[in-house]
Amino acid sequence: MDTIFALASAQGKAGVAVIRVSGPSALEVGSTLSGKTLPDRGMTFSILKSDTGEILDEALVLSFRGPESFTGEDVVEFQVHGSNAVVAAMLDELEKLSNVRLAEPGEFTRRAMDNAKLDLTQVEGLADLIDAETEMQRKQAQVILSGGLRKIADRWRSDLIRAASLIEVTIDFADEDVPVDVTPEVNKLLSGVMFDLNREIEGFSVSERIRSGFEVAIIGAPNVGKSTLLNALAGRDAAITSEYAGTTRDVIEVRMDLHGLPVTLLDTAGLRDTDDHVEGIGIQRARDRAEQADLRVFLANEHEVLDVRFVDGDIRLFPKADMRQSPDGAISGKTGEGIDYLVQHVFETLKNRSVHAGISTRARHRNALNRCSQSLDRAIHVLKDGPEFYDIAAEEMRSAIRSIEGLIGRIGVENLLDEIFSSFCLGK
Repeated sequence: MDTIFALASAQGKAGVAVIRVSGPSALEVGSTLSGKTLPDRGMTFSILKSDTGEILDEALVLSFRGPESFTGEDVVEFQVHGSNAVVAAMLDELEKLSNVRLAEPGEFTRRAMDNAKLDLTQVEGLADLIDAETEMQRKQAQVILSGGLRKIADRWRSDLIRAASLIEVTIDFADEDVPVDVTPEVNKLLSGVMFDLNREIEGFSVSERIRSGFEVAIIGAPNVGKSTLLNALAGRDAAITSEYAGTTRDVIEVRMDLHGLPVTLLDTAGLRDTDDHVEGIGIQRARDRAEQADLRVFLANEHEVLDVRFVDGDIRLFPKADMRQSPDGAISGKTGEGIDYLVQHVFETLKNRSVHAGISTRARHRNALNRCSQSLDRAIHVLKDGPEFYDIAAEEMRSAIRSIEGLIGRIGVENLLDEIFSSFCLGK
């Protein structure tokens, strides 16, 4: 493997910047720049110099002999002062060396996976942790990064291998009397895995929303204060407000952290019949996004009917509390009346849904779980047809095992790796 380097901390001026080197020549590179023999594992304070003897910086140099490192290879990290000039000088000096090259996006993490330091789900968890914006997203990513999904998948795989081996023993001794009927144990193993799989599949929609953000749509007739309410919730002028009906013609999105939950607020076009073609497109988009949203906030007066389905958890409030004789059940983005109640209602509703979240978070996970579940369902039904069909049942079990192995990246994911790792920055 080549020895690679890159800036591992964020671009821009900072107190400290971290430059990472990984590969067979990493310790040699560290010794060249620091002028010291680096320990297999430790930290040294060094004056870093160029090949001409010019001082580059004073830095902490951390060394990790493989496989006890992030990538599983020899790794050196330079903690230098975080000015753009220092970082540029360090990178230029590393680029001069003949035995190293600049890393590609995600290459450090890919080497960690190649060297069995991380599995594919942990790689995805690391990517989610880097992108986490809220506390709930951080906790979710940490579970996956710590191997939570892999541990469950390994248990499923172990149970399925046991079930398949029992059935295959029966097939091998088909012409002899097998002293023990293995089907009760096999059915118990398959049913247990099937139960866990279905529970995980059911919790996917919530866990995926935690990762990408819940959507809350504000809907109502034109000029009822939807955009004013959005601005009040966002704490800024995210949407144009006007006394003229039909100002909002597209869906305006604002992301926010709601007590640790990631939420995207949607300000939609006012719902009404119109001859304006462009406004009509906006109204249709409003209906579509409202139907797809996790929660809807209806701003509507008494007896007013909106052409959007009201479902459990949605909230209906009277608009413009500041212009009503009684503010009960009403809200105003202008005065703030009712906003605390709305925020708490949305938070409690989405928090209760989050309790049912699974561990899997990506469409790739869901697809692998669905394939596994379908294979197991077929195996369970075939087993009921008797011993002459056990070979078919065993093949279905092997298919389920392959789906689980694909989930954690052991087989069949080569075509996904380039796409996954390209989303990482150079230093990861």
